[in-house]
Amino acid sequence: MKRHHPITNGNNKVELGIPGFNGLVPAGIDKNSVVLSAGTAGSGKTIFALQFLVYGIEHNNETAMYITFEEQKQKLYKDMMRFGWDLAKHERAGKFIYLQYTPEQVKRLIVQGGGIIETIISDSKVKRLVIDSITSFALLYHDELEKKEAALKLFELLNKWGCTSLLTSQDESPYNGTISAALEFEVDGIILIYHTKVKGKRIRAIEVLKMRGTRISEKTVCLDITNNGLVIRPNKCVNI
Repeated sequence: MKRHHPITNGNNKVELGIPGFNGLVPAGIDKNSVVLSAGTAGSGKTIFALQFLVYGIEHNNETAMYITFEEQKQKLYKDMMRFGWDLAKHERAGKFIYLQYTPEQVKRLIVQGGGIIETIISDSKVKRLVIDSITSFALLYHDELEKKEAALKLFELLNKWGCTSLLTSQDESPYNGTISAALEFEVDGIILIYHTKVKGKRIRAIEVLKMRGTRISEKTVCLDITNNGLVIRPNKCVNI
């Protein structure tokens, strides 16, 4: 099953909404692309994902969908208020769609070819989609061939839905056993988020490992959590 990657031009880009990101990917990411954000627990993956969605809602009047296997809705909404992101308000306005699925439900959804999620995306004209995190889904498949086939089917669905999609992964490297080779090669971009200790101090950092069709920075740079969300310091390199 071959996935057709989006054909874009200079005006067909999506702003992630993370200050400083353009210092790593000057051209921005392609509309309707699929990007993987991988990081360890506490690195800021969920904040990164929600910031991407909220930016689309608040700056572009887009509808966003958040599919999670792990986050509890009320706790998530409360936690994100620290950044001034009122997800409940956006949900009431029909601009933020929260879905909590089990990995088994997503597995059935893939078999069915989209199911109710596809209907919601079409009816609500969803433009930004997050799946947080895909790790639990990948662990359902013990056979590598079966895992690869499932990943390819998922990418076919994402491509058909016409959203700009961000997948998070509970991992710091796309090359170990948790993320299959199918993810590594099929996604349009890979962003690594680190939460590591350097000289006895815990720091956050970010690098863009891959972004298909555009020039990227080769640097690993500082990532800060501020009162307004994540901020990338593209000129502040980090040695990890």
